[in-house]
Formats: sequence, C-alpha cells, structure tokens
Amino acid sequence: ALLARVERLSQQWRRMLGVPADDTPPDPHAVGLLLALAYPDRLARQREGDPHRYRLSAGRGVRLEEGDPLLGSAWLSVAHLDAGNDEGRIFLAAPVRPKDLEPFGRELEVVEWDYRAGALVARREHRVGEVALSSEPLREIPEGRRAEILLEVVRSEGLGLLPWSENLRQWQARVLSLRRWNGEEWPDVSDEHLLQTLEHWLAPWLGRVSRHEDFARLDLASILTGLLPWPLPTRLDELAPTRLEVPSGSRVRLTYSPDGSPPVLAVKLQELFGLADTPRVNAGRTPVMLHLLSPAQRPIQVTQDLRSFWNTTYPEVRKELRGRYSKHPWPEDPWNAEPTRKTKRAQSS
Repeated sequence: ALLARVERLSQQWRRMLGVPADDTPPDPHAVGLLLALAYPDRLARQREGDPHRYRLSAGRGVRLEEGDPLLGSAWLSVAHLDAGNDEGRIFLAAPVRPKDLEPFGRELEVVEWDYRAGALVARREHRVGEVALSSEPLREIPEGRRAEILLEVVRSEGLGLLPWSENLRQWQARVLSLRRWNGEEWPDVSDEHLLQTLEHWLAPWLGRVSRHEDFARLDLASILTGLLPWPLPTRLDELAPTRLEVPSGSRVRLTYSPDGSPPVLAVKLQELFGLADTPRVNAGRTPVMLHLLSPAQRPIQVTQDLRSFWNTTYPEVRKELRGRYSKHPWPEDPWNAEPTRKTKRAQSS
C-alpha cells in the first residue's frame, strides 16, 4: 500500500512537471545530497579509526551495524535513526560527497587548547553544523583570542604551570608580609589575586606561548617584579632582606611566610654569642623568629627573646649538649664568648 501510494504521487508530480517516467536507479550520492539539504543536522562523518561510528553535524554520535553495505563510507546523510541522547543506531542513510556540500557550509576560525596534546591549536575549517568538511592550519592567531585561551589554561591548571622557584615564592612572601605589616601600599601578589588579574600582569607576556612547555620558559621573575611600582623594589630589599648578618659574620637566609608571621632566622646557636637583642626587619619594627640550632642543625629553642634565652635557658642547653657535641664551644658565659660557626679545633688552627 505504501509503495502504491508513492507510485501515485510520482505519477502526479511527473504530469505536473512534464517529466517522463524513468526507472533508472537514482545516484546514491544525489540521494545523499538531497537528504543533507533536507536534514542538515543529520550529516554524519565517520570517526577516525572506527568504520562503524559517526558523528552527526548536530554533535550526536551514531553507528552503523555490522554488515551494513554503507560501512566504509566516509560521509553519510542519515534519513532514519533511533531517538535519544546516547549513541544512536542508523537505520537508513545514503552516502554523500563532501565537495557537494561545500556551498552549504560556513568558514570558521577555530582557536582552542588541546589539553591532551598540551598545545594551542589554530585552524580554519569549512563546516556543516558541527562537522568539519575541511581543515587547514591558521597561520596567524588574533592576539586577544590567544591570550584569552592561554589565560583559561592557567586558571584551569593553576599558577603552578608557571616557572616558580623557591626564591620567587620567597619574593611573594616578602611582599605579602610587608602588605600585612605596612598596608596596601604594597600590592596583593597572593595566588588568589594573581589568578583573578591574569589579564593585567600575565597576558602581555604570552605572545610566544603555544605549547605547555612554553609556560616554563617565561621570565617569571621579571614579570612579577614589574608589579612593584618604584621605589618599592628598593624598599623591598631594605625592609624585608633575604639575609641577615649575624655576629659570626655569616649571612643567614631568612624565611618569610605569606601570612605575615615573623620571618624565621634559623642559625647555629654558637654564631650568636654576645648578641643581646633579637634581630629585626621592617625598619626595626618586626623581630624575627629565631630557630637556635644545635651543631646537628636541629632546633634547640624557638624564640623572639634572645636575651631571656641566654639568661635562663642557655645554662640547661649547655649542660645537656656539651657532652654530645664536645667539638663545639659551650662557654659558661655566652655574653663574652667569641661567636663562631666553626668547631673548637678549627678555631684554634
């Protein structure tokens, strides 16, 4: 009954259009083109590496069953498939040639980050729906688009993508400490704020970044120090020095914290003989936290009151450790002893 109805309609259209009857089998590709124009969202491209699976121009995945005569066709126009959102089954389709579809596609520049390859991908595509008929590399990427994508990569993967060093993390902690101690004259260089303001401080430096490893080649030290307006770079070294000289002559590294807690000066106890007052930074306003170390570099005492340590705690420390570390000086009177980083034998030589 259905075929008879089709035949009657065909006769009517032939009479109306003056077309003679023609029983020549239709060109399958012509049928495919007709279907693609009628249902452009059902154009399907074969997925790479799997002859059964296709992607519709609307984005959905579909498949051909084993033994289907259309297996191996790179492009199909799908007339009938099952409903749903998951991968669908193709019941009826016709092959189509991409060149026949070119007049119905659109040119599109695609710039995106390929997270699997870790690279910026830029190409010009001729698309029908979501399916690319052809693709070629895009030689020039608009700088605004490049920066937008690369900054999103940094937001996604975090600031650890950039080449931080221990010295740079300490620079960050020093600036944040001065901000807490002295107010907002010092900029906010916390990770949270840096991520929120990437467009202002990082975007101008991304012109040569196109792969994951390129982030590691950025001159992060120059980028970050540029956030300090003059004369703050000079004042940073004055108010939050990286090292302090102790009585022995050693220049000992300070360790700062981004929360503004007192910086830590970890130093061998014998290097401070004769020093009464705890060293200070921030123009004398912030005492450091002393970690007084044994000869084995283990903390004996943590204090901000060095005078009290010599007067009250040192005698007990001397009593406990001078036998264990007999090569090192443990004078009864630390106030008048010579500060040293050497053993007794090295001192005498």
